[in-house]
Amino acid sequence: MREKRIRSALISVYHKEGLDRITGKLDRLGVKIISTGGTQKFISGMGVDVESVEDLTTYPSILGGRVKTLHPKVFGGILARRDNKEDIDQLKQFGIPAIDLIIVDLYPFEETVASGAGEQDVIEKIDIGGISLIRAAAKNYRDTLIVSERGQYDHLYELLESGEGVTTLTERRRFAAEAFDVSSDYDSAIFNYFNMEEGIASFKESRRQVKKLRYGENPHQEGAFYGRLNDLFEQVHGREISYNNLLDIDAAVNLISEFDETTFAILKHNNACGIATRNKLSDAWKDALAGDPVSAFGGVLITNRVVDDVTAAEIDNLFFEVIIAPEYDDKALEILKKKKNRIILKLQGQPTGKGSFRTVLNGVLWQEKDTRTEGVSDMNPATKTVPSASQMEDLVFANKIVKHSKSNTIVLAGNRQLFGSGVGMTSRIDALKHAVEKSKGFGFDLTKAVMASDAFFPFRDSVEIAGKEGITAVIQPGGSVRDNESIDYCDANGMSMVFTGIRHFRH
Repeated sequence: MREKRIRSALISVYHKEGLDRITGKLDRLGVKIISTGGTQKFISGMGVDVESVEDLTTYPSILGGRVKTLHPKVFGGILARRDNKEDIDQLKQFGIPAIDLIIVDLYPFEETVASGAGEQDVIEKIDIGGISLIRAAAKNYRDTLIVSERGQYDHLYELLESGEGVTTLTERRRFAAEAFDVSSDYDSAIFNYFNMEEGIASFKESRRQVKKLRYGENPHQEGAFYGRLNDLFEQVHGREISYNNLLDIDAAVNLISEFDETTFAILKHNNACGIATRNKLSDAWKDALAGDPVSAFGGVLITNRVVDDVTAAEIDNLFFEVIIAPEYDDKALEILKKKKNRIILKLQGQPTGKGSFRTVLNGVLWQEKDTRTEGVSDMNPATKTVPSASQMEDLVFANKIVKHSKSNTIVLAGNRQLFGSGVGMTSRIDALKHAVEKSKGFGFDLTKAVMASDAFFPFRDSVEIAGKEGITAVIQPGGSVRDNESIDYCDANGMSMVFTGIRHFRH
């Protein structure tokens, strides 16, 4: 067990919230308290005896507060091994008191960066003394207890209450592990700030906030989400969000971000099975659902407008897992909350970060996010016939959906509505055939459709099938050595085709 009684504590924190409860308990236990600057004033203001670090070291805080605790009389007292005779003899020789408890709260570096502060302000929020205290105390966990953030105050108070100031080796080791979690996360944030400009070939990502999930992709797999989900969403109703819900929610948020007009989308397994843009939200919902009312069952819904009661009443007729919107009318919420498990989310922000990554084999793949979205000005006509203004509008619409669909993918759309898509296919022809089959199966007239492809057509067969189905406008990246074959077929059959020069693979 190796129990240790806390007889002395060094406290140096940035945030003071919750500290009074801890300090009061330490005082009642007869623990000698040493502190610095503002923390010392806070503790003194409570009427608790506290010794200043300056009195201990006989050195003042210098360099504008950059150097306060960096002194052998501080770190010697933390790092001394209590079962090592030479260490104890040196403490006596140099008049260094042993320190049993360290409570530290680091400068808010990430918050300062997020605030948009200038570099000098950011640099001053790189904690030196605090991070050093954390590492020293964690290293010597056999003798020293380290509390490295205010989120641990409740746990510390419980230990002080239950053990009357006595801690076990197991408890100290746990706090040490958490301390290294704090310090490594802090250092990663600092490195990534500098590396935004330096471009050093090193991958460092740290996410400490964890949300335990019911399970992973399947019930036999464990799952968790690491990150600040509450920064993006407010969950106003429903059961706990699942692993698969989060995958669909991510896909939905990324897709809807492409649209400024009133748009409703339905997603299933990370792909849109229905999406429409209309002047009225209820019309957008009805036409999105018409795209594939079968696949919509159990899907994830998202819109970029406030959900009203009329639209909510229509939506309520469908079984779905999640709905996401920026806001809901009171009556709409009343309707949607009828199903107790239905997850209702308010979207409060957009995902940040310029890159995306995933584990592969024994490493990590990283890439820049695909932030390219082609508009009319990016479309280069490749055929004699040029798309009409309404066709151009639909080509832009279809190309946005293609960008957010699993490859290989073909999207057929018209009048800013998804008619049908083939996604995740091993051949582009199969993707097209599936899109045609779904479109016709749900009663869409393909003579009013345009076709979008995430990558170039290696042969003319895709445009030939599209042409025979009555499709008259096509958008694709271009770049095949056989582009001329597709162009010639389009020219011979009165079809228009534009090249964007941008591929949108998504795997």
